[in-house]
This record gives sequence, C-alpha cells and structure tokens, in this order.
Amino acid sequence: MVEKFVDILKNGTVTIPRLLLNNYANLKISDKEFIILIYLLNDIDTVYNPSKISKVLNINISDVLSSISSLEELGILQIEIRKIDKKSEEHVILDNLYKKLAYITVNEEEKSSDIYSIFEKEFGRTLSPMEYEIISKWLDEKFSESLIVEALKEAVFNNVSSLNYVDRILRDWKKKGIKSVNDALKEKEKFVAKKQTKEQIFEYDWLNETKNS
Repeated sequence: MVEKFVDILKNGTVTIPRLLLNNYANLKISDKEFIILIYLLNDIDTVYNPSKISKVLNINISDVLSSISSLEELGILQIEIRKIDKKSEEHVILDNLYKKLAYITVNEEEKSSDIYSIFEKEFGRTLSPMEYEIISKWLDEKFSESLIVEALKEAVFNNVSSLNYVDRILRDWKKKGIKSVNDALKEKEKFVAKKQTKEQIFEYDWLNETKNS
C-alpha cells in the first residue's frame, strides 16, 4: 500500500493539505484512512467508487469499505446520493473534514491565549504540572480568569514570578470581598491614596508649625 502511494507521488501531483498532515492524528484517523482521504481530496471525480480506490491504492476493497465507514462515523466525510439525469449516484462529500480542520485551527489560536499560556508568557517558561494544578484549583474555587490575570499583573509589577505570590494576592482579595477586576482596581486606588496621605503626614514640618503657632 505504501509503495503504491509512493508511486502516485512520483508519477503525479498530489496535494496534501498541511492542516490535515499536521492534525490527522487529532482527528483520530488511521494511517490507511489518512491515505484514502488524500486520494479523495485529489480525485476530481466525487463519485464514490470503492473498486477504483482499491485498485489505485492497492488496498483490499473490504478495507476500503471499512475505512470509509469509519470516516463516516467520525463525521469526517459523507456519502451523499445525488440524482443526475434521473440517475442516482453516490458522491463523497468532504465538507465536514474542512469544518473540522477549521475548528482545530481556531481552537489552537484560542489555546494560545488561554490562562495557562498567559502565565507561561509572563514567566518566560513552561509551567510545571503542579503549577497547572494550582491554576486549575483557582478556577475550581470560582476565581474568574480576569481576576487571576489581574493578580498575575500585580505579581509581575512587583517583579515576582511565583504562583505562591499570586495565590496570596487572590486570598487577600477574597478576604476583602474583591470578586472582579474593577473591585481590585478600586482597592488599589484606595491603597495608593492611603499611602500618599501617610507620606504627606511624614513629610510635614511639625517643628516649624509648632513654632509658628
């Protein structure tokens, strides 16, 4: 089978979509099903012809039928009956394959901006399994992702790349009833205002004020 496919590659132009090449394992299809899909993608004639597939790829027809059936069950292709000139024909429809590949692409893009990736980007390293568990625990405790990220920003602002530090911030906010980023920002404003007031009192020239009174 492999040798036959190599011959096809050598003797003609065969297009293998990079998305399919990179993700066929994620689609949970076998190597044999993958090769049949490549054939179907490159066959201009969409009429379903198991005998032709078997002959071209040198695959036993029973294997072709079982592979096509498996691809149907996986929702990767459809065999659709079409009437052409009052004659019914079975056609291979690959729209579901394209949709699945598109979904995988979009999902990967979303993953690149998920909360774990945000931490890895800020820390400049891959998170350990234990750190993944800690972040997962925060989510289980109903800390919102936006609030967790805000706590991370506070840690980074203070030059601390530690989940323990982020955890202390979250625990402190929880005690104060802070449940949103807006609440956290208001608390920070209060803290800054209070700190500035203390500094002004400390810098006040109490000695000269006493003399002038």
